[in-house]
Amino acid sequence: MTAELKPPVARREEDRVVYAGAAPPGWDPKIVRQSESSKEKLLDPPVPVPDPYGWMRDDERKNEEVLEHLKKENEYSKGLTQHLDGLRQTLYDSMLSSIVETDYTVPRPDGDYYLYSRTFKGKSYRMHCRAPRDKTKPLQKIEWDGTAESPILPGEEAYMDVNVLAEGKEFCSLGGLAISPSKKLLAYSVDFSGDETYHLHVINLATKEQIFQDPKLIIRGSIKWGLDDSDIYYHTMDETKRPYQFWRKRLNSGVADELLDQEDDPQFWSGSFKTIDERYIVLEKGSGETSEAWFIDLEADKESSGSTTKLECIAPRRYRTLYDVDYRTGYWWITSKTGEETPNMRLFTAPAEANCQDEWKLIEGPDGKPLFDGGYDRALHGVSAFESHVVAHGREGGIPKVWIMGMDGGNAVSSFEALTFDEEAYDSGLSGHYEYKTDTIMVWYDSLITPTQWMEISLANLSERVVVKQKKVPNYNKEEYDCDRYLVTSRDGSAQIPVLRVYRKDVMQEHQAGGKPVPTHLYGYGSYGHCCEAEFVTTRLELMRRGVVYVIAQIRGGGELGRQWYEEPNGAKYLCKKNTFNDFVDVARDLVDGKKLTTPELLSCEGRSAGGLLIGATINQAPELFKFALMGVPFVDIVCTMIDSSIPLTTNEWEEWGNVNEEKYFKYMMEYSPMQNVKDGAKYPNILMICGLNDSRVPYWEACKLAATIRHKHGAESGSVCVKIEMSAGHFSASDRYKYYRELAFDYAYLLDQLGLANTDAK
Repeated sequence: MTAELKPPVARREEDRVVYAGAAPPGWDPKIVRQSESSKEKLLDPPVPVPDPYGWMRDDERKNEEVLEHLKKENEYSKGLTQHLDGLRQTLYDSMLSSIVETDYTVPRPDGDYYLYSRTFKGKSYRMHCRAPRDKTKPLQKIEWDGTAESPILPGEEAYMDVNVLAEGKEFCSLGGLAISPSKKLLAYSVDFSGDETYHLHVINLATKEQIFQDPKLIIRGSIKWGLDDSDIYYHTMDETKRPYQFWRKRLNSGVADELLDQEDDPQFWSGSFKTIDERYIVLEKGSGETSEAWFIDLEADKESSGSTTKLECIAPRRYRTLYDVDYRTGYWWITSKTGEETPNMRLFTAPAEANCQDEWKLIEGPDGKPLFDGGYDRALHGVSAFESHVVAHGREGGIPKVWIMGMDGGNAVSSFEALTFDEEAYDSGLSGHYEYKTDTIMVWYDSLITPTQWMEISLANLSERVVVKQKKVPNYNKEEYDCDRYLVTSRDGSAQIPVLRVYRKDVMQEHQAGGKPVPTHLYGYGSYGHCCEAEFVTTRLELMRRGVVYVIAQIRGGGELGRQWYEEPNGAKYLCKKNTFNDFVDVARDLVDGKKLTTPELLSCEGRSAGGLLIGATINQAPELFKFALMGVPFVDIVCTMIDSSIPLTTNEWEEWGNVNEEKYFKYMMEYSPMQNVKDGAKYPNILMICGLNDSRVPYWEACKLAATIRHKHGAESGSVCVKIEMSAGHFSASDRYKYYRELAFDYAYLLDQLGLANTDAK
């Protein structure tokens, strides 16, 4: 860092605080401090939590002082990294050379059409297409010459070109895209700001005429058609952007939209889906630990000429009971977990009726034993029901699994088989399907070194597999790379942490031959039960080609080993959340002291969103372990955010982290919150934080406040702290794929520079 280039110095308001606990004087009573169902004691009187940079919060994104500070942060980051312009361009060009820019997705049958999407070289967004389908013939091998001008299938029609929709826009994201039952209309929702609020449009596919648009109607992204072209179902959000109202729109009727349901509990969100046989709309309502489902029988609703839609509850909510449903031949298929009865989900069926909770029956295999009993060995995530089979997905032994259940013609399972693959660690799952009556399913598969392939599998004979499409990765030779999976013992000896590594073979061979430490990048997440999979990521090649070993820590808080890896008492939620951070540090220490693969001068780390919380807590705990930390949209001001339920998504998060207003959680969360635990005088690694101005999930001010705090407290020998704010994006970065690659090239160039590889040629 040059003497002329100095980071922004944010002013501190030393007497500024936020109050944790009971509502302080003057607090808006509409903004709740805890859920109605909570029996925990609030801190009373409330406790002040220092918030000297709280002035950076600007909900409207219009405060001139704040915007000027963000401008200075971007200027500092630009100045500090301007020497990497050439490397960024090289990385960007290389990323593009490793993808097929003009490509298509696997066509999937939907009535009289095949549906798929296309991308074109030089165009930032997808074009959604359909082509006529001959139902008497299977899809033949696709004969496409690879050019933009040629159709993928004969009769191809572009029904939505997002490139046209995005013209003149800095950001463009489709939330929902749904063709009507007659295949004549298209409903879609679009967000032009990145804040995840959407506007609804309906067009005539033949004439492209707008059937409906209302700039005043702001909805959640997803949309569903009813039984025919007359009805559309959608959700709206409250002030905190919580989806809470469920509506039906009757097109061209002149009738006002009908409010079907309103969820008033601020901890509960609502969503909906249409069963694949198209008979039911299912409304799902839930918090982190409790859920319930309601349904509309579309056929019965159409037959009754009444003006009011009948919405019925499948099973009323019970505290700490989670369940999801699908439908098949007169029965609900129910995936459920109740409290601590079992560590994982069980699988039930019940008659497709309202209030059927007393009729849930565990699904048994041909041997009469329950297939998914909620035990530790087999973790069920969900099911997809088809006319002849039911497909379940989940994990076994930490590895993703797809199970196929053949039915006896009724509702009993006559066969049960898991799909198997050759590699030790991989990722696999069921692709999206549009049809209930099918003889085949489409499954995707990839691994750390195997690009994605899509296989059509016969439900009658699972050994009959046809690879319909293989992801092409130009300039990639699989034989030059390898991967492995191993376990690291946690510091308290209570857990074996799975770790994935992927690398160039020659890099690992050289290390093993001479013991020379190698540049290593450690990635983690560890929240919400989300899994970090052994998937193929093309852009990751840019690091490995320059000699970096890429490591993924499957730490507690994720769901890699089932829900017990996530929930209390042995996972990493609520009052055992520190397990997440301790596991990550333990994996890092093992890389340095155990495996002796690398050194702190050659070790970087990365996490995004809740993974940013992971990295923030990690570098507070062990700043000496890392040379560089990359934090995307980092959730690092967890205490101040969880105090204030006016901030989007806060109340939903109380069942993930705990409510800091309550005595039970206050002290614990204060002990790990990154903002409250920056060490005075410590030597921190170089840090790059990325955030979006319009992010409604993790607002920009969290990264800016942490940067200011570290700069204020860290030691003289600490690394630089950069914040890069995307001024036209939200939580999920750029919507323009080329802009996304440029932003990633920025991140990777800085990472490589920190590991001493800025001048290393790719192999």
